[in-house]
Formats: sequence, structure tokens, C-alpha cells
Amino acid sequence: MSSGVRTADFGTGVLSRAAALIHTLVTVEALLLLAASPGLAGLLLLGPDPANLPLAAVCLLPLGPALSAAVYALHHRTGDLTDLHPARACARGWRLNALPALKLWTPLLAWLTVIAFTLTHFAATGLPGWWAVLLGVIGAGSLLWGAHALVLTSLFAFRARDTARLAAYFLFRHARTTLGAASLLLLVAASTVLLTEALPALLAAPLLLSLLHSSRPVITETQEDFTA
Repeated sequence: MSSGVRTADFGTGVLSRAAALIHTLVTVEALLLLAASPGLAGLLLLGPDPANLPLAAVCLLPLGPALSAAVYALHHRTGDLTDLHPARACARGWRLNALPALKLWTPLLAWLTVIAFTLTHFAATGLPGWWAVLLGVIGAGSLLWGAHALVLTSLFAFRARDTARLAAYFLFRHARTTLGAASLLLLVAASTVLLTEALPALLAAPLLLSLLHSSRPVITETQEDFTA
């Protein structure tokens, strides 16, 4: 009888759930880097010249579907050590979300590239200094919108324009979620500037899991109010 209980409990204890989480994070991280590797390899070949910003944006295109697949896999993860399929979930997320993610990721990258290119050549524009501040604020707001759009497009099958509208709506509707995304973006920026550009890529899975955790109110409201 006790053996049956132990068998039933196997895979659901605290240590097992921790092992399941670590296994899922490592697997998702590896698959994310693999999916984004063509673009990441291209980035390594580019110099830090601002003139390379458009090429860098092209290299970052595969990252959008990779991030979406990772969010999908992390959302559908299980804490049961005997029922782990993160690679399968990641592959399914990529198949479902690659095209929808690109429909939002591509214009976002293009817009951020325009902002970054303008800021790096700001002296040549002849614009007053407050324009640089305004562009920085717009860029930060665009990134926060992108965080909401990433979660929505990864977990729900909306049209791209509907996802874009919902992401803008939730930007102010759930300020705490937006602040959570902002803190993650600040962490990524600080680690990139102070340590190495590779660190955010190596910690992408834990960062996305944190984004999912802070986005629970958005996910819940979307399920209750915007899905049949």
C-alpha cells in the first residue's frame, strides 16, 4: 500500500517540481537559442557601427518566433517530473506562432530601428534636445507594448491587428504588469551594458518565465473577456 502511495506521489514532490522546472528552463533556453541562431550568428559578424543597425534588425527577425515559441512552452509547462515534454511544446509553439509573431515583430523591429538610428545620428538632425528624450520614451513604450504583444500572440489566436490593439489596451489597463515588464527590460539593459551582451540571451528562459508570471492578470482577463 505504501509502495503504491510512493509511486503515485513520484514526480509531484517539491524536489521533483524543482527538477522539472530546471529541466524545462534549460530545454526551452537551448531551443530558443537554436531557433534564433541564424540571426544571432549574423549579429556576431556585425561591428558596433550605427550604420549596421538595419542589418542588425534583419538578424533579429528569427528571434521573434523563437521568443513566442518559448513563451508558449513555458506557459504549458508541467511540474510533474514524469510528464515533461518541453521540446514538444516548444516545437508546437513555433509552428503555431511563427507567422503571427513575425507580423508583429517585424514592424516593431523596423520602428525601433528608426528610433535607434535617429538617436545615434541625432546631432545631424538639427532637432532640439528634448526630441531625443521624446524618442527614448517612445522607444521604451514600444518595447513595453511588444512585451504585452509577445504574451498575447504566443497564447491566443487573434488577428495581428486585434493583438496589437489589446497590447496597447493592456499597456495602461494593467499598470502593474507593465511595470513588471519594464523592470525586466531594465534588467536586460543593465546586464548588457555592465556585463555582456550575451547574458540576456543566456537567461532568456527565466526572464520569459518572469514575464509570464507578471502577465497573469492580462492572460486571465483575455481568457475571460476576449475569447469565446
